[in-house]
Amino acid sequence: MARFRGTYTVLVTPFTADGSAVDAEALKRLVNWQIEQGIHGLIPLGSTGEFLSISREERQQVIDTCVGETNGRVPVLIGTGAESTLDAIELSREAEAMGADGVMIIPPFYSTPTEDELFEHYRRIGEAISIPIMVYNNPATANVDLVPSTLTRLSEIDAVTMVKESTLEVTRVRDIIELCGDDLTVFAGILGYESFWLGAEGWVAVCSNLVPHQSARLFELVVDHGDWEAALALYKEILPVVRWVGGHRYVSASKAALAMMGMPAGEPRPPRLPLPHDERTELAQTLTELGLITT
Repeated sequence: MARFRGTYTVLVTPFTADGSAVDAEALKRLVNWQIEQGIHGLIPLGSTGEFLSISREERQQVIDTCVGETNGRVPVLIGTGAESTLDAIELSREAEAMGADGVMIIPPFYSTPTEDELFEHYRRIGEAISIPIMVYNNPATANVDLVPSTLTRLSEIDAVTMVKESTLEVTRVRDIIELCGDDLTVFAGILGYESFWLGAEGWVAVCSNLVPHQSARLFELVVDHGDWEAALALYKEILPVVRWVGGHRYVSASKAALAMMGMPAGEPRPPRLPLPHDERTELAQTLTELGLITT
């Protein structure tokens, strides 16, 4: 199977102004802009893509648009997480049939499965498809923590080749690499810069919806060139954006910022609410200071 590395944007899903439909043209513009800016890969239908707030038909539209518009220029991994193993298999098969290069799968997020149940979940999905799986560890939302020892066991599944590690415990990167070696490529889910120095070979970033060039360059400076000084300076430059799209604002702030940057993507779907007016004003100031918009 192909080995992926670099900064991958976990894409927002643009909606029309009234929120009733996916805005396919806006999604095409976003995909092309990301690639033109040098991003290394794209992941539609993750948490930032509001995967739980869209219909099956809209999922297919998003996949078809992203895969078709990308046209092989960068890898596209599709979020196919589901509470039911059978549903996750169906979604993963669909993604593969529609041209995805891989899938990203969060654990079942309500049933709090045991390690044996997790192993069976991913094993059955892996045996049903022929593209790689990125396991997504986000205990804050999944109610399941894929600790390094569990990931070591999951890495025995042929299809499981990557993990998106989305805790704030950066030493887990060290431990996963020590235990799994080349069997599992570690992508940071939050602490990209910090994780690179401990051996992560990728970053699944929210901030790269807004700063794809800088986010991709940060990876290259650390991993490809070992340029600590330049990388740290760039990290400090984009850190305000990283903080803005962190926490509960990761969808609302990303979409508000894209609108300010001339790439409207609609508002989040309920129960998420749009970014409040006072926070929009603060966000606009940050984007202005970074030269991402002009007033």
